[in-house]
Amino acid sequence: MDFKLVMVFVDEDKTDKVLDASRGAGATGATIITNARGQGLKKSIGIFGLEILNPRDVLLILVESRRVDTVLAAVTKAGKLDESLSTGIALTLDVDKAIGLAEHIKTLETTNPF
Repeated sequence: MDFKLVMVFVDEDKTDKVLDASRGAGATGATIITNARGQGLKKSIGIFGLEILNPRDVLLILVESRRVDTVLAAVTKAGKLDESLSTGIALTLDVDKAIGLAEHIKTLETTNPF
């Protein structure tokens, strides 16, 4: 079975909505990395001239290849990723090998991919 990794970078207040949307679109789970920080096109400067880096979460969602477009569309909508510069991003990466997925594969084989 072929898999892709969907990586979603969103503000922490959107994490639950994005996870619910991914599961509803066919993902079987995710790993969440909290308190990631990054910069956009412009630095955000606060009081005393200090840079403001709002915490974000990185969601790592391993998705069966036939479901990746549906999951990506769902997380884009739930996270409102295309609405402004600061809403977050999502990307997909090919996965050459994945171990530890026997139970996930059984579940995926018995459910409709679309």
